[in-house]
Amino acid sequence: MDHLTLKALKPTEYVEAADGYRAISAMADSAKDRIDNQITAAMRKANAGEAAEAALKQLRKLSENFHYTQVECSLITGALDGFSSEITAPKRRLTEALDDAATLAYSVNEDGTVTYPAGGKSELTGEPIAGGTVLGNTYLITGNNANFQSPRLLPSDTRLKNPNPHHAKAVDIADRIAHAVREAQEIDDRYSKALRKLKAAPGLNVDTKTWANVAADVDAVSSAAGKYLQDQIPLDKSPADRKEWWDSLSNEEREEYRTAFPEVIGNLDGIPSAVRDEVNRENIHLLIAQLEGRHDEASIEKLGGLKGIQNKLNSGSQPPMFLLGIGLEGNGRAIVAFGNPDTSKNVSAYVPGLGTKFNAEFADGTVKRAFETATGAQDIDPSSSAIVWLGYDAPQSIDVMTTVDAEHGAPAYNSFMSGISATNENADSHITAIGHSYGSRLVGAATQEPGGIPGADDIILVGSPGVGVDRADDLGVGKEHVWVGAAENDIVTKLPSKMEAAAGTMGFFGGGPPLAYLMGEIADQGDDDIWFGKDPASKAFGANRFETLPGPEVVQPSFPNVLDSKLDIEAHSNYFSPEEGKDRVSARNIAAIVAGQPGYVTRETPR
Repeated sequence: MDHLTLKALKPTEYVEAADGYRAISAMADSAKDRIDNQITAAMRKANAGEAAEAALKQLRKLSENFHYTQVECSLITGALDGFSSEITAPKRRLTEALDDAATLAYSVNEDGTVTYPAGGKSELTGEPIAGGTVLGNTYLITGNNANFQSPRLLPSDTRLKNPNPHHAKAVDIADRIAHAVREAQEIDDRYSKALRKLKAAPGLNVDTKTWANVAADVDAVSSAAGKYLQDQIPLDKSPADRKEWWDSLSNEEREEYRTAFPEVIGNLDGIPSAVRDEVNRENIHLLIAQLEGRHDEASIEKLGGLKGIQNKLNSGSQPPMFLLGIGLEGNGRAIVAFGNPDTSKNVSAYVPGLGTKFNAEFADGTVKRAFETATGAQDIDPSSSAIVWLGYDAPQSIDVMTTVDAEHGAPAYNSFMSGISATNENADSHITAIGHSYGSRLVGAATQEPGGIPGADDIILVGSPGVGVDRADDLGVGKEHVWVGAAENDIVTKLPSKMEAAAGTMGFFGGGPPLAYLMGEIADQGDDDIWFGKDPASKAFGANRFETLPGPEVVQPSFPNVLDSKLDIEAHSNYFSPEEGKDRVSARNIAAIVAGQPGYVTRETPR
């Protein structure tokens, strides 16, 4: 790249090329849609047998080829648009510098140097001071640090001030030219590298390896266009501001962001749920491809989670499933809704607790709780949606005894809830925050963030070891809107307080179980404190306790050996399930609260 190349470059030509690839991408997408939703469906309905199966197999292959074409052409579109946009700035700066040189009658040479005329007079001889040629600084944006100039015309020692009044102006113009060319070269290198990767292998066969290459292509375009696009994405703004930004974009601009930054747009609070779902359904293919072939435990677990979610997406569940977030950071991230959170009047977001991670068990178990809540709520009010939010690293072991994970996760949960409020289309939406087990501690932490949980009308706490406050009124929604489910045989809701545990431990070692019990009673005389503060199911806390089934009886271990027990006991895990042998009473009450019908809730006396 030199200044003559940059001068001749026409950014609009790259925009036109991008439009061409955009049209190809749209045609491929349309072709894929027709194959999947019309031709394949009609053939499956009208034909059967080996020949039909063979034809359907070929159609699936053709559909994948069109899908691949659509994605790759979209990536090319994003790269060309990004290059056109970024190259405009250095080209403009070059044009301005060349115009200034022409106005001053300076010559800009092929190598980018600037020649200026004689000017001023020598104090010694009275003769005009000779002109000269200067080369701009190519290393830094600021200043002409090197101040290269022709030693034939001027002293090479840059500490001497040149008496020719044209010299400083020529240096400034030469620096601007050099800076513009240097910046353009960096932009050209970035995008050229990305575009070179966007090339299909001969004899295209779209398989897992192909999608792994697509994932690398997405990373390449994201890296190349990162500055261009991320300067435009309001990452540091509120979800409401992001919603306003998204609504202001053209369809072409939205497609560009979806393609180049699927991991950002698919997980960005404030982006409409249907868009996040669409992007994440595409991105999950790429994430699976990234993990295929890896043998470390973390990758195997996350791959199980991804495939489990993908299977559920492909099953066509009712209520419809929306994938609002997916990622590989930490123990894995997944946000799944049943029912559209943007069009539903009633929306709940449930935070799971101890031991939850993104694996096959999450897809088969934890996600099912949101499904059961959604179906139960829709039986009461069809305009209901239920979400499971795994947007944090839930504690896996001893970390459950600290508040660290809850405090780290609370801001992310509040951001998500703010996004739900921003994108919901109902003027009178009803939002419910739900915390189960350690997830209730995160919900408690979220209520203590400035402004509390955005949009929350009701809070449900089930299987809670405490929420970090001593009164329901401290949760920010009014105690009449705080609901607590605590099964009689759920030992997590009966964990000792920290003072009680410490006193009991000292008593145990000092005088055995009788003294341990006595010292524990002295430490918690009201018997209404548990590990993270006041027992939410206690009268002292002041919340609404709803009815639950007691669950199977267990032998409660004594502290401190409670940590060695299996805390995920059945009574602790049944709250959301209406299945026979689980807790249909609790599930029905949760559904009624989520549906905004507290009159349907059966209540229980606080402890």
